[in-house]
Amino acid sequence: MATPGKCFLVTGPPGVGKTTLVMRVLERIRTTNPNLKVQGFYTREVRQGTERVGFEVVTLDGRKGPLASTTNSSPESLRWPNVGKYRVDVASFELLALPELQIKEDTDLFIIDEVGKMELYSSSFFPAVLKVLESNIPVLATIPIPKFGRDIPGVARLRNHPGATIFTLNPSNRDTMKEQIYTKLVALLHKH
Repeated sequence: MATPGKCFLVTGPPGVGKTTLVMRVLERIRTTNPNLKVQGFYTREVRQGTERVGFEVVTLDGRKGPLASTTNSSPESLRWPNVGKYRVDVASFELLALPELQIKEDTDLFIIDEVGKMELYSSSFFPAVLKVLESNIPVLATIPIPKFGRDIPGVARLRNHPGATIFTLNPSNRDTMKEQIYTKLVALLHKH
């Protein structure tokens, strides 16, 4: 089982800056530990003008592909699962995200942004996340805040994982949270 404190989960309302926080923490860690072997992905909004039309998944080495879209009307997209107004491209997500979650000998840190409803439509994704948690390699991940007090089952399992520490962001505590997470992660990485 994972030792307590190896998995840092950042949560908070949509748009509060979870991805930004994770990326800033990672940037800082990389400047102080340039040889760090980090794997994972983050999700980013796709906009047309001011309108959000979807999300893409981006690996830490810069490869990207669609995650969800309101504008894709290809025949296959009609069979994709829906989350709100978005159609989720599970195959594209898996192609990019799953290889990033493979545990390698020299991996120092995993970044998983995010473990949410769209990502959990992939049946292989959550088992891969659990394997990462059990690998004892530090993880920095984001999870959505429960909607109407109800958690998605996969998210609830992460939240209640014995190795998990939860950081709930709001606009006024973002900077202190960033410092806290950075300090704790660096301490872990040096023990690792």
